[in-house]
Amino acid sequence: MLRAIDIMTKDVVTIRGSATVAEAVELMKSRGWRSLIVERRHPQDAYGIISESDIVHKVIAYGKDPAQVRVYEIMTKPCIVVNPDLGVEYIARLFADHNLHRAPVIQGDLLGIVSVSDIINKSKFVELPRSVVLDQELQDAIRKAREICAATSFRSEQCATAWDVVDELQSELAHQQAKRFEKRAFDEFCDEFPEARDARFFEDWCSG
Repeated sequence: MLRAIDIMTKDVVTIRGSATVAEAVELMKSRGWRSLIVERRHPQDAYGIISESDIVHKVIAYGKDPAQVRVYEIMTKPCIVVNPDLGVEYIARLFADHNLHRAPVIQGDLLGIVSVSDIINKSKFVELPRSVVLDQELQDAIRKAREICAATSFRSEQCATAWDVVDELQSELAHQQAKRFEKRAFDEFCDEFPEARDARFFEDWCSG
């Protein structure tokens, strides 16, 4: 799964909160950016962000002089940040939930910035949709769990661990597809091998 660190833009320049909006506009124009990360005043401070929309909606729309308005007056702070290890589909969901177009990637320090353009242009969501990948992983996990249980026993710790993996994958796939499975893969396994219902590690897992 691609992560934020795999698709983010590393070329990020910050701007001071005390800078004028006019200075921010010039920096955006010179670098071709649509937003800027606002520097922290000290290590315990939060990062901020100023975007084209902030400038249009809060300065231009009211006829204010960009040379007289400071960045800190219109920025968003603290801004929503992304962990570098966050998967692309979760970044997309975060953006959708909060109506975001971009967010800084931070782990202690500023590492980069990730945007909707990065998600579309650098991820493989068209070739490899996450639901398709998860479904394949689930089928592989089910096959492996069956093989392990056949090679050991229904009561073995390896068998229990293998079905734990199946349950986790099936739950993630159900969440991804926003639907509920009528029967878990392990329940189907119990139907096929009734003796598994009495196994010590599984005695609370099987329904019926």
